[in-house]
Amino acid sequence: MSWQLQLLNAQLRLFTRPRIGRTRTPEEAQKSVELSSKLAIAPPYLRILERAGGLYWICCGSCRPDRVVLYFHGGGFISGSPLTHSAMLGALSCDTGVEVCALRYPLTQEAPFPAQIEAAMSAWERLRHLGYKPKDIVLGGDSAGGGLALCLLSQLCQRGEAPSGVFTFSPWTDLALTGESLTENAQQDPILPPERIHELAEIVLDGADPCDPRASALYAAFPDCPPVWIAWSETEILRDDGARMAARLRDEGADVQTEVHSSAPHVWPLFQGWVPEGTETLKHAAQFVQESFADNSR
Repeated sequence: MSWQLQLLNAQLRLFTRPRIGRTRTPEEAQKSVELSSKLAIAPPYLRILERAGGLYWICCGSCRPDRVVLYFHGGGFISGSPLTHSAMLGALSCDTGVEVCALRYPLTQEAPFPAQIEAAMSAWERLRHLGYKPKDIVLGGDSAGGGLALCLLSQLCQRGEAPSGVFTFSPWTDLALTGESLTENAQQDPILPPERIHELAEIVLDGADPCDPRASALYAAFPDCPPVWIAWSETEILRDDGARMAARLRDEGADVQTEVHSSAPHVWPLFQGWVPEGTETLKHAAQFVQESFADNSR
């Protein structure tokens, strides 16, 4: 572990985790995430263009026009936006040579479930309308957005319209909260207080079935699934969400690559530019994106 990561974990444990534990409303969570995102290191010449349908096109450097990453931000469905993730996504665009299309899907306080998966499907349809074929698109996401990307993948697989691939960082895939890591890593996770996640799931679902495959990708079907890449940390409370998702996809015949860090915080690529582990994992995801497109161009 780098000294930068050791320092980051200490700061998160000392300041961020207690702040999350004290957060009272979704609106307060959103303000906190927006403030924290100002510390992210964006690459030079980052370009962000908002277009119709809540789509933010994020580009850095020279990008090929015939490929795109459709990305869904994290934040527990109550916080975050394409702008809070723009520094990381700009670095991803730079590393892949591909434009990132990030969706501003409705947060739970703006529209209840299943508005989020409906917005994700609408974003896919928008890209198809713009002329992108399924093989021209890779899906991506982190945390809640990673789960959303996988829920969308399930629907697309069942339609026979799968993308070239999917990558996720620390995905939240089980809103039924059955993973053992929720208790096993209750003290180890440097950023997420486990006592709040049950409350969060109740807010997000608003009475809906937590095993609904539109909410929890762990319970979805993935026929003829494309390659999937999943990263998670051994110390985070959502460890089992990533690990069990990888196992389920493999059971359905998917080619699944995983990257497991021993002690990184939840969605550590957001700290690219600050900690080498974040930069390295983001580059590995970028390599997966490039390989997914290359495999489908032959």
